[in-house]
Amino acid sequence: MKIAVPAETAAGEARAAASPDTVKAFIKKGAEVAVQTGAGAGSNISDEDYKTAGATIFKGTEGMKDADIILSVRRPSAAILKAIPKSAIVVGGLEPYGAKADLDTFAKSGVTAFAMELMPRISRAQSMDILSSQANLAGYKAVIDGAAYFGRALPMMMTAAGTVAAAKVFVMGVGVAGLQAIATARRLGAIVSATDVRKATEEQVKSLGAKFVFADVADAATSGGYAKELSDEDKARQAKLVADHVKNQDIVITTALIPGRPAPVLITQAMVESMKPGSVIVDLAVERGGNCPLSKPDEIVNHKGVSIIGTLNLAGKLAGNATPLFSKNLFNFVSGMIGADGKLAIDYNDELVKGTLITKDGGLVHAMYQGAK
Repeated sequence: MKIAVPAETAAGEARAAASPDTVKAFIKKGAEVAVQTGAGAGSNISDEDYKTAGATIFKGTEGMKDADIILSVRRPSAAILKAIPKSAIVVGGLEPYGAKADLDTFAKSGVTAFAMELMPRISRAQSMDILSSQANLAGYKAVIDGAAYFGRALPMMMTAAGTVAAAKVFVMGVGVAGLQAIATARRLGAIVSATDVRKATEEQVKSLGAKFVFADVADAATSGGYAKELSDEDKARQAKLVADHVKNQDIVITTALIPGRPAPVLITQAMVESMKPGSVIVDLAVERGGNCPLSKPDEIVNHKGVSIIGTLNLAGKLAGNATPLFSKNLFNFVSGMIGADGKLAIDYNDELVKGTLITKDGGLVHAMYQGAK
């Protein structure tokens, strides 16, 4: 069985779908691994590093023409789909939400594809969860970027010339990214508060030494642990609470996403204008429309003295960490498809396989696409 790892073609994508460690692990499982030249460059992994791990290096698309499995960070390009066998298995971050037309084209290539973003949230899938591993890094990077643009120190400092007050950081959304943002801001000495529409997150926030800010609204936690959209009445209550709190904050990190839906607006233009000049907003949801309507993808907007950072793919800015984590997530999933004889052995009745399978036999097969236009 052959596994091919193409170099990513999406603009600004520095991550790779395999690391030298996962190459070794796949080879130990009996697979042959081929890596396209330059695939690891953005993560400071050289072709020689992959060769030392046991991979073969190929140029162009030659090394993919007989591949059984293609590993990818982002949805493979049309050129890659054209080059690989129709019988190939594609596994990676395939951006399954809000792109049905693109996915229809992807499906018609004939490949069987698994979107790792759709991994079920169950215990045995935790080691395969690319959303969590990458969000952890994004939450850290959001605080670092926010601190860099803030232009003042985060911790309190007492000097002979006077006292520097600690910065106030407000984290909106207490998922994996939010929790890491809270922890990072606390480590840097900021006074941290956080909010979420799921009441159960209060204990997690307080355990990190931050203050929990919660409006009197219905708990919006789903059975899967995600947040669902609030009613209009609860949205108004939450917005009032946030508006009163935001105006006194120095850095606001927004992380709220609803799977398959546009990002909810948490910080309105009026709220931005209530903040002090020099304040910073880091919008981690900008790729899905943003938690602030003033955010712009991959831009830093200055609105009346407030910097609004809309950097895309924050985890990818830490590719040296993101690649080993992402590639281990892929290995943990794909290794379950490899039999004792080193050949493909996919159990299509397995919960993880059914949960992530999006294309098969030329069509979109995941339940989320049934009846969608």
